[in-house]
Amino acid sequence: MSVDISLSVNGQAVRRAVAPQRLLITLLREDLGLTGTHPGCDTAQCGACTVLLDGAAVKSCNVLAVQADGASVTTVEGLAPADGPLHPMQRAFGQHHALQCGYCTPGMVMRAVAMDREGVPAEPGAVCHALSGNLCRCTGYYGIVKAACQGLREMRDGREGGA
Repeated sequence: MSVDISLSVNGQAVRRAVAPQRLLITLLREDLGLTGTHPGCDTAQCGACTVLLDGAAVKSCNVLAVQADGASVTTVEGLAPADGPLHPMQRAFGQHHALQCGYCTPGMVMRAVAMDREGVPAEPGAVCHALSGNLCRCTGYYGIVKAACQGLREMRDGREGGA
Protein backbone atom coordinates (compact mmCIF):
# COMPACT_ATOMS: atom_id res chain seq x y z
CA MET A 1 0.00 0.00 0.00
CA SER A 2 1.21 3.51 -0.76
CA VAL A 3 -0.02 7.02 -0.08
CA ASP A 4 0.21 9.87 -2.59
CA ILE A 5 1.79 12.99 -1.12
CA SER A 6 2.56 16.43 -2.50
CA LEU A 7 5.02 18.80 -0.92
CA SER A 8 7.51 21.49 -1.76
CA VAL A 9 11.18 20.61 -1.27
CA ASN A 10 13.63 23.48 -1.56
CA GLY A 11 11.03 25.41 -3.55
CA GLN A 12 10.30 22.59 -6.01
CA ALA A 13 6.95 20.79 -6.17
CA VAL A 14 7.27 17.08 -5.41
CA ARG A 15 4.65 14.35 -5.81
CA ARG A 16 5.38 10.83 -4.68
CA ALA A 17 3.65 7.64 -3.73
CA VAL A 18 5.22 6.53 -0.46
CA ALA A 19 4.74 3.70 1.98
CA PRO A 20 2.93 4.96 5.10
CA GLN A 21 5.96 4.11 7.26
CA ARG A 22 8.55 5.87 5.01
CA LEU A 23 10.52 8.46 6.92
CA LEU A 24 11.04 11.99 5.65
CA ILE A 25 14.83 11.54 5.75
CA THR A 26 14.52 8.48 3.52
CA LEU A 27 12.35 10.38 1.05
CA LEU A 28 14.87 13.21 0.94
CA ARG A 29 18.02 11.11 0.66
CA GLU A 30 16.96 8.04 -1.31
CA ASP A 31 14.07 9.27 -3.43
CA LEU A 32 15.16 12.85 -4.08
CA GLY A 33 18.95 12.48 -3.86
CA LEU A 34 19.32 15.26 -1.28
CA THR A 35 22.11 13.71 0.75
CA GLY A 36 23.06 16.82 2.72
CA THR A 37 20.62 15.72 5.39
CA HIS A 38 22.53 13.12 7.40
CA PRO A 39 21.20 10.15 9.31
CA GLY A 40 22.87 9.94 12.67
CA CYS A 41 21.23 8.10 15.50
CA ASP A 42 17.84 7.27 13.93
CA THR A 43 16.22 8.05 17.29
CA ALA A 44 15.88 11.87 17.08
CA GLN A 45 18.65 12.35 19.62
CA CYS A 46 21.52 13.83 17.59
CA GLY A 47 19.93 16.32 15.18
CA ALA A 48 22.17 15.51 12.19
CA CYS A 49 18.98 15.04 10.14
CA THR A 50 17.44 18.43 10.98
CA VAL A 51 15.48 20.13 8.19
CA LEU A 52 12.90 22.91 8.14
CA LEU A 53 9.28 21.83 7.85
CA ASP A 54 7.16 24.91 7.15
CA GLY A 55 10.02 26.90 8.67
CA ALA A 56 10.27 24.92 11.91
CA ALA A 57 13.29 22.74 12.70
CA VAL A 58 12.38 19.04 12.78
CA LYS A 59 14.45 15.89 12.97
CA SER A 60 13.57 14.18 9.72
CA CYS A 61 14.37 10.72 11.11
CA ASN A 62 11.38 11.16 13.39
CA VAL A 63 8.86 12.46 10.83
CA LEU A 64 6.92 10.28 8.43
CA ALA A 65 6.91 11.46 4.83
CA VAL A 66 3.09 11.43 4.90
CA GLN A 67 3.22 13.97 7.73
CA ALA A 68 4.92 16.39 5.33
CA ASP A 69 2.05 16.16 2.81
CA GLY A 70 1.15 19.71 1.79
CA ALA A 71 4.13 21.20 3.61
CA SER A 72 7.26 23.01 2.58
CA VAL A 73 10.57 21.31 3.38
CA THR A 74 13.92 23.07 3.25
CA THR A 75 17.14 21.10 3.41
CA VAL A 76 20.67 22.45 3.63
CA GLU A 77 20.82 22.23 -0.18
CA GLY A 78 17.93 24.69 -0.38
CA LEU A 79 19.41 27.47 1.74
CA ALA A 80 21.36 29.07 -1.10
CA PRO A 81 21.19 28.76 -4.87
CA ALA A 82 23.80 26.46 -6.39
CA ASP A 83 25.25 29.32 -8.42
CA GLY A 84 24.80 32.04 -5.80
CA PRO A 85 26.29 33.22 -2.54
CA LEU A 86 26.05 31.09 0.59
CA HIS A 87 23.29 31.72 3.10
CA PRO A 88 24.50 33.98 5.97
CA MET A 89 24.42 31.04 8.39
CA GLN A 90 26.49 28.87 6.04
CA ARG A 91 29.01 31.70 5.63
CA ALA A 92 29.24 32.18 9.40
CA PHE A 93 29.88 28.46 9.97
CA GLY A 94 32.79 28.63 7.54
CA GLN A 95 34.22 31.82 9.01
CA HIS A 96 34.18 30.44 12.55
CA HIS A 97 35.46 26.97 11.61
CA ALA A 98 32.29 25.59 13.17
CA LEU A 99 32.89 22.11 11.84
CA GLN A 100 35.46 19.42 11.96
CA CYS A 101 34.30 16.16 10.47
CA GLY A 102 31.24 18.01 9.12
CA TYR A 103 28.75 15.25 9.76
CA CYS A 104 26.56 17.28 12.13
CA THR A 105 27.04 20.55 10.24
CA PRO A 106 23.95 20.46 7.97
CA GLY A 107 21.70 19.75 10.96
CA MET A 108 23.41 22.43 13.05
CA VAL A 109 23.05 24.99 10.25
CA MET A 110 19.36 24.18 9.75
CA ARG A 111 18.70 24.33 13.50
CA ALA A 112 20.50 27.68 13.70
CA VAL A 113 18.48 29.07 10.76
CA ALA A 114 15.25 28.10 12.54
CA MET A 115 16.36 30.12 15.58
CA ASP A 116 15.69 33.30 13.64
CA ARG A 117 12.00 32.47 13.23
CA GLU A 118 11.85 31.42 16.89
CA GLY A 119 13.26 34.76 18.03
CA VAL A 120 16.27 33.22 19.77
CA PRO A 121 18.58 36.09 20.75
CA ALA A 122 21.99 36.12 19.05
CA GLU A 123 23.65 35.55 22.42
CA PRO A 124 25.77 32.55 23.42
CA GLY A 125 23.58 31.37 26.31
CA ALA A 126 20.36 31.47 24.30
CA VAL A 127 22.00 29.83 21.29
CA CYS A 128 23.50 27.05 23.46
CA HIS A 129 20.08 26.33 24.91
CA ALA A 130 18.44 26.30 21.46
CA LEU A 131 21.13 23.95 20.12
CA SER A 132 20.79 21.51 23.01
CA GLY A 133 19.01 18.93 20.83
CA ASN A 134 21.84 18.78 18.29
CA LEU A 135 25.03 16.90 19.07
CA CYS A 136 28.56 17.39 17.79
CA ARG A 137 31.23 14.93 18.72
CA CYS A 138 34.21 16.89 17.33
CA THR A 139 34.21 20.65 17.82
CA GLY A 140 33.41 21.42 21.43
CA TYR A 141 30.65 23.79 20.24
CA TYR A 142 32.61 27.05 20.67
CA GLY A 143 32.79 27.78 16.94
CA ILE A 144 29.24 26.55 16.37
CA VAL A 145 27.82 28.95 18.97
CA LYS A 146 29.87 31.87 17.62
CA ALA A 147 28.77 31.04 14.08
CA ALA A 148 25.09 30.77 15.02
CA CYS A 149 25.23 34.13 16.81
CA GLN A 150 26.90 35.80 13.83
CA GLY A 151 24.55 34.13 11.34
CA LEU A 152 21.49 35.25 13.29
CA ARG A 153 22.77 38.84 13.42
CA GLU A 154 23.48 38.81 9.67
CA MET A 155 20.09 37.32 8.84
CA ARG A 156 18.37 40.00 10.92
CA ASP A 157 20.56 42.84 9.65
CA GLY A 158 19.85 41.77 6.06
CA ARG A 159 16.10 42.07 6.58
CA GLU A 160 16.43 45.43 8.30
CA GLY A 161 18.48 46.62 5.34
CA GLY A 162 15.64 45.82 2.94
CA ALA A 163 16.61 42.30 1.90
